[in-house]
Amino acid sequence: MSSSPANPLILTLDSPQAVLEQVGGKGASLARMAAAGLPVPAGFHITTDAYRRFLEENHLGGRILAEVAGVNEHTTPDQASARIQSLIEAGTMPGEIATAIRQQYEKLGADMPVAVRSSATAEDLPEMSFAGQLETYLNVRGGNAVIDAVKRCWASLWTGRAIDYRQRQRIRSEDIGIAVVVQQLVPAQAAGVAFTANPVTGSREELIINAAWGLGEAVVSGQVTPDTIVVNKKTGAIASQEIASKEVMTARSEEGIHEEPVPVNKRKRAALAPTQAAELARLGVKIEELYGQAMDIEWAMCGGQIFIVQARPVTALPASRATPDWKVPREGRQYWRVSVAELLPDPLSPMFATLALPLWNQALEQMAQSRRIQILTGEVGLVTIHEYVYYDFSFNAWQTVRMLAALPVLIQRFIRIQRSARARWMEETLPHYANVTRTWAGRDLSAVPILEILAGTRAIVEAAANYYVSIQTILGGANASEAIFTNLYNRLIKRKNDPPALTFLLGFDSTPIRAEKSLYNLAMWARVHSNLAEFLARTSSKDIAATYESQCPPGVNREIWGEFTVCLAEHLRRFGHVVYDLDFAKSLPAEDPAALMETLKYFIAGQGRNPHERQAASAVARDQATEALLARLGGLRRRLFTRVLRWAQRWAPLREEALADVGLGWPVLRRIFREVGRRMAAAGALTEADEVFWLKWEEVEAAARALDAHHPMQNYCRAIAERGETWKQAHAVAPPAVLPIKGGGRLFGLNISRWLPARAGQTASNMFKGIGASPGRVTGKACVIRGPEEFGQMKPGDILVAKITTPAWTPLFALASGIVTDVGGPLSHSSIVAREYGVPAVLGTGLATHRIRSGQRITVDGNGGVVTLDG
Repeated sequence: MSSSPANPLILTLDSPQAVLEQVGGKGASLARMAAAGLPVPAGFHITTDAYRRFLEENHLGGRILAEVAGVNEHTTPDQASARIQSLIEAGTMPGEIATAIRQQYEKLGADMPVAVRSSATAEDLPEMSFAGQLETYLNVRGGNAVIDAVKRCWASLWTGRAIDYRQRQRIRSEDIGIAVVVQQLVPAQAAGVAFTANPVTGSREELIINAAWGLGEAVVSGQVTPDTIVVNKKTGAIASQEIASKEVMTARSEEGIHEEPVPVNKRKRAALAPTQAAELARLGVKIEELYGQAMDIEWAMCGGQIFIVQARPVTALPASRATPDWKVPREGRQYWRVSVAELLPDPLSPMFATLALPLWNQALEQMAQSRRIQILTGEVGLVTIHEYVYYDFSFNAWQTVRMLAALPVLIQRFIRIQRSARARWMEETLPHYANVTRTWAGRDLSAVPILEILAGTRAIVEAAANYYVSIQTILGGANASEAIFTNLYNRLIKRKNDPPALTFLLGFDSTPIRAEKSLYNLAMWARVHSNLAEFLARTSSKDIAATYESQCPPGVNREIWGEFTVCLAEHLRRFGHVVYDLDFAKSLPAEDPAALMETLKYFIAGQGRNPHERQAASAVARDQATEALLARLGGLRRRLFTRVLRWAQRWAPLREEALADVGLGWPVLRRIFREVGRRMAAAGALTEADEVFWLKWEEVEAAARALDAHHPMQNYCRAIAERGETWKQAHAVAPPAVLPIKGGGRLFGLNISRWLPARAGQTASNMFKGIGASPGRVTGKACVIRGPEEFGQMKPGDILVAKITTPAWTPLFALASGIVTDVGGPLSHSSIVAREYGVPAVLGTGLATHRIRSGQRITVDGNGGVVTLDG
């Protein structure tokens, strides 16, 4: 069977026949650019007909489809992949195809180094991206080596990852083909990617360039932090430029390619000159005009000339939005997204901003006065900037001098405060908070005047503010003790084979761990009742949550169902106040347990590790490590190690324990606010009760006075709609960790921006940084969760991507293989729980939920604090 014009086996790179069905998405794109005169390296296509001829002559087509059909029934994607790839590797290349490949390769040049790239027929389309799914082989030399690389490219159509991706995208295996592109390899001195629109802000006026030394593989794979250049597309002028320290680069070798260190004198030099960046931007604009849409371009530069080696449409580009003017309220001061801001990742509701923030500031002021820390009085407070909460925390030169002069006295006071912190928390602020909440929980609100009801809401929020301010000492003690112990252990105690410092601080009990064990116990009880277990397995979490307090479902024993609902209600009574988000406008587990049901069902299915066993294993490892070290150490080192270890272990479980009760009063508070909203809606001021959270405190007070006096009230529906739109716009923006953006991040003259718990200033790249908070490295499918209403989207093995996690998010950690957050640091809740579960975590990226989309494959490096987008 020979090739014909209708069924070509080989095509020139710019052939008019090089269409999607013949050369795949990547090949069609290269052909289109080559035909338009763009600087694309010379090469040729091995068409999908050649691939089909190979399958036909080796009798592989039916066997491959049978293997794929068995996935999810008899085998995993990786198992099917291994068998399929073995079949392809053992296949014989048809003589006609082998001869044609050798002839075309010789035309490029004798022993010419080439790139051999896979190109699938469903690849690089606007509605999906196969980026990272198929293989590319660089620096291939010789006809036989090219033929071998072509077969490996064909085999890469059937990797476990590619099979799984196509199944999720509902692409039939029989409908997909694969071509291969062979091109001269550009011996690049610099290479990278370019986006013809800003993938972070959505701006179409900006072109973003990532550039590094050597071949582009180091940039695409995330092995190096590239330079980032923002170019104005109209003028070609550089709007901003970040020159990274480029430690490694990809270079050619005899065997293919390898990583090698960048020469020291080039590491902090720009990989592109301004004129070269302008030329690349010009080419990028031409490519965008050719395709009529924003493009993701791979480029390489050799001898000052830029070559385009790939271009695909940008997928999931956000709507273009204006970047806020992050102007600070008061010049000369700094504003930080730390502490309580980590529990408030979203723009604030108007009610929280106008009621809670003043009470938080009042509690901070009272704390400073009662602890005789007058130097802090009036210098620390919470403010909102573009709807986000910030700490206003600044010291001018004179205040810094005063602080340093008073440091010995302040240290003594802080030590005294630290010693009494636990007693004050357990014996004063927590009981007071609980008593205020209990008082209002038992009241019949229907007969209480609305102004008196508002006094109750204020009392609960005031108690919550005092509680949080009191536990800041607990959080500080836990953070400081862990940091000091870890530093001491790593510097003075640890030997090569000793366990990490973290081993000594795990395995303790806390409210989030007890909540997980409670849910696990309920699942294990439900599992032995087969009819109940089957009902829970087949019913959606939302439906279970909606009906668990109502009638018994068909097929389930009434007594068993009654016991299940009682147990679930008890779980929610004990743990339902743990907040997803500190803003009391947000729902709670106590109100809607649907978010817990996925984890419950996961445990019922027999998946996930028993939390009792996990905690016990951590405790055994901790005790064994402690005993081993104490047996080895002696004298001063033993005494110092023992003292610091006991200090750190005493504080370790208190952090999560204290944080879990911050929302203790929120279920009652939300019930009270709903009563206020119900009355306002009945009077025509609101459409529904929950809209009360979109009012300001002073507006609700004015409405209450009018209601109690039986006077008409203002209609707030239009204002609420406008505020909702403002909130949406603010929610689409990643707030900077510190303001002002330039020159911020300094405290007492020291630059501490590298330790900040969010890095929103990072620009577009397939790799971004955060804080490595739990060690390990994992690659998997991302699941972006923005709130409890989306918990049901999380599947076992997914990488959880969220703005922040609080103790109420803990059930998702049982399912997650990795954690990535916008906000958070090495001692935040996400870090603590991720380490308890042993999953890698990168926190404080500032932009993960803006850059990552659900279903996308990402790599989380918890050691280096880096997240890489694989496709």
